[in-house]
Amino acid sequence: MTLDPGVWGVLATPLTADGSAVDTESLARQVRHYESIGATGLTVLGVFGEAARLSPVERRTVVETVVASSARLPLVIGISALKLDEVVAEAANVLPAVGSRLAGLMVQVNSGDPDALSNYLNEVAERTDRPLVVQDYPVITGISIATTDLVAAVRTVPSAVAVKSESSPSPPAVAELAAGLDVPIFGGLGGTCLLDELAVGAAGAMTGFSVPEGLLACVAAYRSGGFEAAREVWRDYLPLVNFEFQAGIALGLRKRSLVLRGLITYDAVRAPAAVPPESMLRLLEEHLRRTPGAL
Repeated sequence: MTLDPGVWGVLATPLTADGSAVDTESLARQVRHYESIGATGLTVLGVFGEAARLSPVERRTVVETVVASSARLPLVIGISALKLDEVVAEAANVLPAVGSRLAGLMVQVNSGDPDALSNYLNEVAERTDRPLVVQDYPVITGISIATTDLVAAVRTVPSAVAVKSESSPSPPAVAELAAGLDVPIFGGLGGTCLLDELAVGAAGAMTGFSVPEGLLACVAAYRSGGFEAAREVWRDYLPLVNFEFQAGIALGLRKRSLVLRGLITYDAVRAPAAVPPESMLRLLEEHLRRTPGAL
């Protein structure tokens, strides 16, 4: 079993105005939107979902809300911890709420040594009895692994159903992973390299761009018409993709975009994410007005 190719939307976790609690009504609205536009599946409690800043109770609430809000979309559930016992505990907290909807637990690369990583991933799989999506995101974890070593590790993990590659530059990494593994490789990084990732073998996107209709359009165009067709479609979305992916304020920009699109009610974020300056929020509106279907 592997993940289906396509677009797996990474959900933001909407918060109340003061940031103190999960806004479940907004979360449900966001889920229904992804379902209505034809997403392949959803990624819950990812980095974009501020999972590391949520309490165990909040994480459980998020998963319960997502499951109740969509009747059909399969779910990848993100795990923030890097140590085995903490990973297992984090999974145990949310798995009862997921049930048969789980497509995979997304587990971070926690070692640059391929043997250590292989042992770790197989232990996680054994103790959770769930399929795994392996996420390589060194900017977040602080852990780097050579792509060759990641290929070697994942080859020895029978429970791996996909790899999410977010090691920059991502196109060379995606190319090597796609050539060396039998599981699908998904790009992330806000979609900044989506076109090139598709060209070198990516199965699709797994990211939190605030206008996911663009991700879907690009992937569909690539499937039907190849690189040139996808490039024609993607160029209308790329200015917003690049604008949103600004270090430190990316989450705040995306949440404000979701507010302006009517998908969530408030754009509150939790530290260390920062509120974007007013100049950037005004510019965001300009980008949205020029992005197909955004407003």
